[in-house]
Amino acid sequence: MPDARYAIAAILVTAAVTWALRALPFAVLAPMRASTTVQYLSARMPAGVMVILVVYCLHDLPMTQARAVAPLVALAVTVALHLWRRSAVLSILGGTVAHVTLASTIFAH
Repeated sequence: MPDARYAIAAILVTAAVTWALRALPFAVLAPMRASTTVQYLSARMPAGVMVILVVYCLHDLPMTQARAVAPLVALAVTVALHLWRRSAVLSILGGTVAHVTLASTIFAH
């Protein structure tokens, strides 16, 4: 019977730690919602993250080779769709379809 008590205690401790770790971010961030810094970052971060992702994805792209056309066209399609419709889902899907289509047909080696 001591093994059963040990197992139950271990499960209860594990459940308590898991619950605390999941609740902690909400408890810590609740007072910060009124902060002007957090509001500023929440407005600016999405665009900043997207710029970092674009730079990271294109920084090794060989601009002198034909295979660079597919990602650049996909980027242009993504930007154009987003400016036209302001829909992130449509922009991402359109750019992905453009890239996969070009990379697997015209620019396939």
